[in-house]
Amino acid sequence: MGLLLSCRELSKSYGGRALFTGITLGLYEGDRVGMFGPNGAGKSTFLKTLAGIEQPDDGAIEVRRGVRVGYVAQQDVFAEETPRAELERFLRERKGETHDVHIQAAITLTQIGFSDEAAADDGGGPHSPETPIATLSGGWRKRLALARALALEPDLLLLDEPTNHLDLEGIQWLESLLKGARFSFLVVTHDRYFLENVTTRVMEINPIFKGGYLAVPGTYSDFLERREPVLEAQEKEQQAMKMQVAEEIAWLKRGPKAQRNKNKSRIKDAHDLIETYQETRNRTATDQAVDIEFQATERKTRKLLAAHALVKAMRDPPRKIIDKVNLLLTPGMKLGVLGPNGSGKSTLLRLLTGELQPDAGTIKRAPDLRVIFFDQQRKQLEKKQLLRHALAPDSDSVLYNGELVHVSSYARRFLFRFDQLDRPVGELSGGEQARVLIARLMLSMADVLILDEPTNDLDIPSLEVLEQSLLEFPGALVLVTHDRFMLDRLATDILGVDGFGGHTILTDYEQYQNWVVAGNKARAKALAAPAAEKKAESAAPAGNKPRKKLSFMEQKEYDVMESKIQAAEETVQACQKQIENPAVMADHVKLTAACDQMHRAQEAVAALYRRWEELEGKLNAL
Repeated sequence: MGLLLSCRELSKSYGGRALFTGITLGLYEGDRVGMFGPNGAGKSTFLKTLAGIEQPDDGAIEVRRGVRVGYVAQQDVFAEETPRAELERFLRERKGETHDVHIQAAITLTQIGFSDEAAADDGGGPHSPETPIATLSGGWRKRLALARALALEPDLLLLDEPTNHLDLEGIQWLESLLKGARFSFLVVTHDRYFLENVTTRVMEINPIFKGGYLAVPGTYSDFLERREPVLEAQEKEQQAMKMQVAEEIAWLKRGPKAQRNKNKSRIKDAHDLIETYQETRNRTATDQAVDIEFQATERKTRKLLAAHALVKAMRDPPRKIIDKVNLLLTPGMKLGVLGPNGSGKSTLLRLLTGELQPDAGTIKRAPDLRVIFFDQQRKQLEKKQLLRHALAPDSDSVLYNGELVHVSSYARRFLFRFDQLDRPVGELSGGEQARVLIARLMLSMADVLILDEPTNDLDIPSLEVLEQSLLEFPGALVLVTHDRFMLDRLATDILGVDGFGGHTILTDYEQYQNWVVAGNKARAKALAAPAAEKKAESAAPAGNKPRKKLSFMEQKEYDVMESKIQAAEETVQACQKQIENPAVMADHVKLTAACDQMHRAQEAVAALYRRWEELEGKLNAL
């Protein structure tokens, strides 16, 4: 395995605070590395440093000659109006004016799911390369950002939280892409199932570990098995160091007479040991978890919220995304809402909160019902507001669980430092902003929690604490999330929505997947029905019109035409599956060949239909 990129003693600080210190590692051919860590540990900065976007304060990075390094940022910025124009511009900037820019852009857009046959907006399904980028969902914008990186045919791809804003189908698509990838990659993610499914090495960047990180070969499960023994060994080493420090301090405190005879070298060693121990204590003290606990009214009302025959339609393009949905929320119910991007999940939540009104149907809420809503867009946060005012807008204290708590103490529950209180919320990381919003919501009593993608940007310790708090919450929970681990742990019921008005209540994620597959087949059949009817009409005898006799060879050709068309259409389907194969998608040469084969197969089908119509015309001619 050849070394692609290495870094030695890499360190970076921000605002006087060390993000990471002394990291040394190598990335090799065939590496599939998953990285996670607490918010504020510098994961995004670390990736930007490896990509050459930022410079380290100390240390060095070496990239093997000829190695192409790609980078996909958390936040997507595009210069053009359509995916095709954006990708062609990007390729021209990186590769110069090359004759194959149009071809390469088309192949890459096909690879990541854009289709020339797709409508501009069909409720979260495939999009055309000419769809305005401004109308794309967060998941499809992420696919376009991936397309830019893949178009450069990287040897090593650095991905920063690529699963954020992807729906579950999008995450599974990305998993398939990375599993079949010929390039190496380092992906930052807090999606625990994603770490389990795609990695061959998992690392946690965290100052509690010596060297600034812990890396373990294998999957996330393998990492968890190794993590605790490592921390226990470090704890034992720290305890031994503590005892040794106590002995050295006692030796240093001996009387002046003994002081004159003391070995100067030992005095220096003692002071070095004390300093090392203090650094170790400071480093391990950072391993804390956010303290999340929602306040419930614990009312005994059985029916908290009842929705009957809810209907909501979109105007552009006109379609019903919610059609006659019935829901009953009761204490202890944990409802997960699943569906592709653009299928109406957030719209449904806003109907339940009362922010939107249904086009038809009714919602009955218990008297004085208290609802808490977590908005994935975080519009409740004023980005210019100081953190202390975001947490406690009216004074220097907050009322939590019936007690006054000073804002600095309340901020510590969410791992905010004292020096952050006077920083604008907009300067905080995505995970820190999520914690601010959760902190604010926890100050209100609630009967119903309605959470729209609360897991975005949260680190794994925060996710685990959030899950436990939601498990213990006695009221009703409505949760939209792409975190499959959280869904499996929390959801008592799952509402599946498809973006076309279709919906169903399910018990688990596996049932949801089967429902999606069945729905896709039904829609494909419905789309094919008009063409089949037209074919049947053209094949039917036209009244008592005299049928012109075909020649012997034409009749023989006509008799087998349907079977030939069926075989040709099966070839097209096989070509489509070949293009969707992750191993083919990741190989530029194989993908080009597969696309060519698909084009030839489609032309063959079209030619057969034209010939069939010609023979039918002869048969039905007067």
